[in-house]
Amino acid sequence: MKEKEIDHDPLRHNVVWIFFASVKLTVVLLLTLAATSVIGTVIPQNESPQAYRQAFGDFLYRLFDVLDIFDMYHSWWFQMLLLLLTLNVVVCSVDRLKATWKIIFSKNPTFNLTRYRNDKRKVQRDDPRTVEELRPLVKNLVSRKFTYYRQEDAESGFVFYAEKWRWTRLGVYIVHTSVILLLIGGLIGSIFGFEGFVNIPEGETIDTIRLRNSDKLVKLDFKIRCDDFDVSFYPNGMPKEFRSSLAIIENGTAILQKDILVNHPLRYSGINLFQSSYGELPAEISVATVPEEIGLAFTSKETGMVYNKKVRLGERVKIPEDLGELELEELKDEYDFRGRELGPTLIGALTQKNGVSVEVILPLRFPSFDRMSAMVNPQRSDAVLITIEEIAANPEENAKRYYTGLQVTKDPGVIIVYTGFLMMIIGCIITFFMSHQRLFIEVTAKGKKSRVTVNGKANKNKLGMRRKVEVIADKLTESKRRD
Repeated sequence: MKEKEIDHDPLRHNVVWIFFASVKLTVVLLLTLAATSVIGTVIPQNESPQAYRQAFGDFLYRLFDVLDIFDMYHSWWFQMLLLLLTLNVVVCSVDRLKATWKIIFSKNPTFNLTRYRNDKRKVQRDDPRTVEELRPLVKNLVSRKFTYYRQEDAESGFVFYAEKWRWTRLGVYIVHTSVILLLIGGLIGSIFGFEGFVNIPEGETIDTIRLRNSDKLVKLDFKIRCDDFDVSFYPNGMPKEFRSSLAIIENGTAILQKDILVNHPLRYSGINLFQSSYGELPAEISVATVPEEIGLAFTSKETGMVYNKKVRLGERVKIPEDLGELELEELKDEYDFRGRELGPTLIGALTQKNGVSVEVILPLRFPSFDRMSAMVNPQRSDAVLITIEEIAANPEENAKRYYTGLQVTKDPGVIIVYTGFLMMIIGCIITFFMSHQRLFIEVTAKGKKSRVTVNGKANKNKLGMRRKVEVIADKLTESKRRD
């Protein structure tokens, strides 16, 4: 009685190894990832906290926030699931690779002669030629069709054993490796990558972006300059195409220039710049563009009436409804309001109907600034609000000026992911369309004739192998007629 073979591999008796080599663990992890992906689809990701509080209430918002449900694909537990699945696939592959490795790299593979002879699916043909006449024919056919073959003498004849494509057994491991690369690439992108946005006015340069749905800023290793922006429209007014002319600046020198459109990004140093949006900027305002007469609008808080008047510097103007008098005293190039520069600003004195005179601040870049100023000035009555309605005298100086909105992404794992996809395609082709094929041919003397027995096995596509066996048997026994 043959003794049972004992496995002396210490890894197969290690509890941790057994845990990660379990197919059950693979199923559990895949189901868990599928379930969390459904959650990530049902619950919108990276929305504002206000939107989440309104949708789920304060308690669930805090709970989901702690669990990183609102950005789950970057959460520590989702990354941990990917890491566990990666380790599981690696260990499962290594655990099963040992036996496959012996089959692929064996110099003298063994085969069971009795098994091939007794197989009911074998194909037998009788041929009028002798055993020695058939020997070179069999050798020629086998050597052309198979990469490995050997000949052995048998009772009253000979046997050929051949095989090819042993390496195709590695197809499933190529698929496993591709999955590992996809998981590793996803982890690297999740941990070290980012997605942000930035608006760049025409002619200006930036080197900092804001991360998506976050106040966090990321400084780039280079600067981005928007040299020009063009937009064209359909007859109905919808935008047809918008194009940004960008330049990459390093050490004060433009080292790369490219026009980008939607789905035609600029890629540099691992950073991708996508055309995302655009907008119109307010006209450039300076002291030089201000006309002698400035259009102001006076709004009565009591009646809601709006009165438009042209006002000159140094001129005192009466406000209707007996709301007081305004005198524009000066125009400053810059004005600091509580630490913030407001740019060109008109300074005036408003004598209110109660006789109290207060300072009025009218920044040219913020026409409705007086609405806020009236609320924070304790001496100011809110009976009348003042708005700048008209500034520039030359319309050409108010020509449209745009900014380009860019989506800025970095994904250092993308090359690994692409490699994984390529390997998966190759592995699937090998796994599903190629197989390790083994062929058995025996020729024995039967009186003055010969009997040809052909049998074959394959680890995949067994029906195709049966057909090949029949074709080989027909070729051997009909070769004399073809000659």
